[in-house]
Parts: sequence; C-alpha cells; structure tokens
Amino acid sequence: MLLNGKSVSRETQEKLEHFSALFQKWAKAINLVAPSTLDELWQRHIADSAQIFQLSPLPCKWLDLGSGGGFPGVITAIFLAEAQDGWVHLVESNQKKAAFLRVALSETGARGSVHPLRIESASTALPECDRISARALAELDPLLSYTSAWMIGKETRAFFHKGRDYAAEVEKARGRWLFDLIKHRSAVEPDSVILEISNLRHKEP
Repeated sequence: MLLNGKSVSRETQEKLEHFSALFQKWAKAINLVAPSTLDELWQRHIADSAQIFQLSPLPCKWLDLGSGGGFPGVITAIFLAEAQDGWVHLVESNQKKAAFLRVALSETGARGSVHPLRIESASTALPECDRISARALAELDPLLSYTSAWMIGKETRAFFHKGRDYAAEVEKARGRWLFDLIKHRSAVEPDSVILEISNLRHKEP
C-alpha cells in the first residue's frame, strides 16, 4: 500500500483500516470530525495525518495536543507500533473523544496513551517530549503559547498542519516569538502546509 507516495507495510495498513472502521462507527454517535468530511476519511484525515510521522519517522516521545478524533496522534501511534518503539501522549479534554481514543489505541495495538487534560495543565503532567503535533487546534500564535513550556530551551520540534492562510499566521506569530521554521508542502491538500518549528524563544520587547 502507498500512502502519500510512500510504502506502508501490510501490518500497518491493516491497523489503519481497523481504525477507519472503528472511527466510522463512533462518528455516528459523537462528533469526531465535521460530518461533511466523513466521505473523505482516508484522504482528508488519515493520509493527511500520516504525513506527520513520515516527516519525522524516528521513534521518539510525541505529544499530540487536542487529539479529537485521533488525527494525527492515533495515526502516529499506529506507525510507531511497527517500530516497536516510541510513544504518543494524546491530550484530549473531551471525555467522549478521550473514550474513543482509548478504544482506538487498544484495538489497533498502537503505541500511545490518553490524557483527559486541558492543554494548559498538560505541561505539569507531561513535562518532557521530543515532538509535538496539533491539527485544527488554534492559530500559530496561541499554539506557540500552548507549547512553549515544552519547547523553549529544548530541542523539541513541533509539527502543525496549516491551511492556505498560514503565511499570515506566521507573520503574526513572529510579532511575539522567534523560531526556526521549515515549511513542508502538503502531499494531500494543495494549498496546505505542515510547519516544522524548532528553537522557540520569546521575542524581546
């Protein structure tokens, strides 16, 4: 199987297919994603989320903020299962979504755990990570505020999905922050990017 032009093992494909079936079942009862995007589940959500792991495939400790329906956190955790190393800490304050995430991780054998916390308190419970991901959570400026405790003075890298207005978000964020930035063009959405951010620090007034 090819996903975003890259080969995926049969074992991982089967786990992704099981997740897809589970997602569709739960989505009938709780709002995991916008209903209008359910028909495009593989391309719009699974393939899009898979790009995160494909950009940083070495096993490490991930923090996925606002995990929602499991994108990209559960998808990353499924890929890590094949490596038998690394871990994803999924932070999701909504109890119904957190319940779905636990079932999804358990039934797919993915390498992750769910933390039903507000993002503001997560840095106390989860003080260390190597990588951070977030998808459809907030604009870049508040995202950097959320993640600063894990990033400032550390080698942690963040990967954020962003749409066509990403340039304006970057410009606004640079008003308060300094950071190194790599823009990865999305293999799924032509106008979208994944922003890889590192070396975060406060901008002096």
